[in-house]
Amino acid sequence: MQITAQLKFFRGSPRKAKLIIDTVRGRRVTEALNRLGVMTQGLAPIVSKLILSGVANAKDRYQTKMEDLWIVSIQTGQGPALKRWQPKAMGRATPIRKPTCHIWLTLSDVAPVSKKNKSTS
Repeated sequence: MQITAQLKFFRGSPRKAKLIIDTVRGRRVTEALNRLGVMTQGLAPIVSKLILSGVANAKDRYQTKMEDLWIVSIQTGQGPALKRWQPKAMGRATPIRKPTCHIWLTLSDVAPVSKKNKSTS
């Protein structure tokens, strides 16, 4: 079974989000939440809240425990940028773009197969 959760239009950079989600991809949910709990980046609590949302979806739909779940895939994408203007000298203005990102999460009760562990024959 695969459980999904998504966070859309979050006011944060997808580049910074990728640094955080790369540390939890392919891990158990409990281990991922422990890792996110000690991270100092501002996006870490948001990603842990998304993981807990996926766990709540799994408990509601399939009555599974948190200890049995794995993060199969977690990825980020770029959302629309908020466009603002900042006044400058001599009546000019410069654009300011505030990025947004989308994060998609897939949980499963089966451990993901990593590409590193596959043996080529």
